[in-house]
Amino acid sequence: MAHGRSGFLVVLALGAAACGGGSARGVEPERAARPGLEVLLGDSAGLITGKRVGLVTNQTGVDATGMSDVDRLRSAGVRLVALFSPEHGFRGTADPGEAVESTTDSATGLPIYSLYGRNRFPSDSVLRGLDVLLVDLQDAGARYYTYLTTTVNVMRAAAKAERQVVVLDRPNPIGGLVQGNVLDTAFRTDVGLLAMPMRHGMTLGEQALLAKNDFGLDVDLRVVPVAKWRRTTLFDQTGLPFIPPSPNLRTVEALLHYPGTCLFEGTALSVGRGSDAPFEQVGAPWLDTTAVLKRMRDARLPGVAFHGVAFIPQRPGDGKFADTLVRGIRLSVTDRDAYDPTVTAVHLLTAIQAIHPDKIGYIVRHIDRLAGTDRLRLALIAGTSAEEIVKGWDAEREAFLARRRAFLIYPE
Repeated sequence: MAHGRSGFLVVLALGAAACGGGSARGVEPERAARPGLEVLLGDSAGLITGKRVGLVTNQTGVDATGMSDVDRLRSAGVRLVALFSPEHGFRGTADPGEAVESTTDSATGLPIYSLYGRNRFPSDSVLRGLDVLLVDLQDAGARYYTYLTTTVNVMRAAAKAERQVVVLDRPNPIGGLVQGNVLDTAFRTDVGLLAMPMRHGMTLGEQALLAKNDFGLDVDLRVVPVAKWRRTTLFDQTGLPFIPPSPNLRTVEALLHYPGTCLFEGTALSVGRGSDAPFEQVGAPWLDTTAVLKRMRDARLPGVAFHGVAFIPQRPGDGKFADTLVRGIRLSVTDRDAYDPTVTAVHLLTAIQAIHPDKIGYIVRHIDRLAGTDRLRLALIAGTSAEEIVKGWDAEREAFLARRRAFLIYPE
């Protein structure tokens, strides 16, 4: 075990800092990453031996072979007492924002307490029957995702009940690049909890360490790291099985675009929920794709290509143009290292603002909470250029990079 400069405890395993493999298809087994779940059972089982364990997880909680964490823990003799589920539920099938009810796991008979419904915190009565809470969730790599909020809610409840929290870490699926603006804490919500950029380049365990510091939480927090993973390694280079973290983030390609295209949730345009490529495309029946494509191609943005498409969002995934033919723009990553989805999204927003100022239809509360500020929306309405908008992000992002350094676990 090792204490970082921040004083937080990170449970280190042999090989945790070793380099991961090259690609999902070519990774040799001995070089493939090992999720925190496997490291816990192989090297750090003392954290849970003889204890009553609660597990916060969903469909993404699997080992390197695809076996669920519930089965792995139970087969290892861990005394698993209760399960907890985040947004999208234990099976990951609930629609975004849909309240999830507590239920019982038919396979094990264990209770599943929803942390994304009427109750967002583990109850005192349930915590009295536990000694430790494990958190095993695959984050999406973007600030907008709610799994960090769920983790922090667990930490808050555990602090009050004097229970230990152990985060079983997983890779950041889109690597370590840090892009976009830093959230203004006046706009803090469940989809933007910490003052960090849209694409933060941190794992869930690292974010939990940062949140403990930022909120001054008096909780016994441990992070069991991913073994053989570097921050520059994307998920499809880890050798681990890819399981979509939510119904509309089905591919690593979609996850790469998500820190940018998610902003369109706060407009009248569809992001393709329920279509063949959600978050890889945006559109509306009225969109002049020819004019938008010209502006986007003229911008010569690195690492991305644009194509005109037509798609039909399906119910219940899309609440804007469900079952309607939509004209759209498809984004394709051509160079992962050069691509900045947040800058690309701002260019796309400014293009549509210029062409369709009366139709872009900002949903004020929604776009401001996603952007973490009202400055983006106001700048778009004022006709500020994309270059000028993103230039204003640099100083705060650099300050964040310095601030987060004490909480980082993995090498580049």
